[in-house]
Amino acid sequence: MLRMERKEIIRPVIDNPFLNIVELPGDTVKRDPEPLNAPNTDLHGSSPVLSKDVGLDPHKGTWQRLYIPKDVIINKKKLPLIVYYHGGGFVFNHANSSLYDVFCQGLVEKVGVMVISLEYRLAPENRLPAAYEDAVDGLRWVSSTHDEWVRNFADLDNCYLSGTSAGGNLAYFAGLRAAAADELKPLNIKGMILHHPYFSGNTRSESEERLKNDSILPLYAIDQMYGLCLPEGAGGDHEFRNPGVDGGSKHLEDIKRLGWRVLVTGCSDDPLVDAGKDCVKLLEGKGIPTTASFGEGYHAMEVFDHSMSGPLYHVIKNFIS
Repeated sequence: MLRMERKEIIRPVIDNPFLNIVELPGDTVKRDPEPLNAPNTDLHGSSPVLSKDVGLDPHKGTWQRLYIPKDVIINKKKLPLIVYYHGGGFVFNHANSSLYDVFCQGLVEKVGVMVISLEYRLAPENRLPAAYEDAVDGLRWVSSTHDEWVRNFADLDNCYLSGTSAGGNLAYFAGLRAAAADELKPLNIKGMILHHPYFSGNTRSESEERLKNDSILPLYAIDQMYGLCLPEGAGGDHEFRNPGVDGGSKHLEDIKRLGWRVLVTGCSDDPLVDAGKDCVKLLEGKGIPTTASFGEGYHAMEVFDHSMSGPLYHVIKNFIS
């Protein structure tokens, strides 16, 4: 098991929607405005990363943000592809949210990859499995598009599904669907990168009990967001919440058959860290090559504080290499 060494973990003061979720009539929630970043297409700007947005399904309101390193336009080099899913409990945030946009730029610059970040439908207006279906739509688009960036710069034979928090959950269940379908050629998925994945269950883990009043992701918010994103009437051990139940582990044999590898990361002061470790045990028990990287810190800290992201980018780069 890899351990990411960190010093002096300080939690930032953030405008955290998880701490005060206001549910409104009509199966929706109050979402305060958040900083959003426009795509960067300026070839002559100071940023080493370029980005652009492409539509996916106008009826669903889904789209994707593509990122490439600026120098790849000159070098004409094909890069490993990370398909990324943002966090937010399936209820908040977007692909162009400032925090996730900057994090994806870092992946491109520090890991040396192309990134495609999905804008998927949010709950409770669109409960799971809507986001999983959007993810598969996005993968089909990647496999069939004639987009110049994808065709010229993405190594479609070297693709990983990745996500943070709810995005880690999304990467996992989208991966199960993609592995079972096996219909995405020439896109060849090599594995998954689950960054602080959003898993839980009916039985409280030690980390959930110990950190039930966590300032980033308290236990009541975990439960409330699952109540908003799971199918109506779903219980606490629904497969979309707990991959350890039969439905949540379905198709893992397909992942093993395809030879996928999985990286799971977590931090000691994350209420969900034990669930992440349980996911590692589940994958290893199925014979899937799994790398576990756990260190000090709090939930999704590399997104909330980008000065903390260096060790994670290093781990991801080594895993892909």
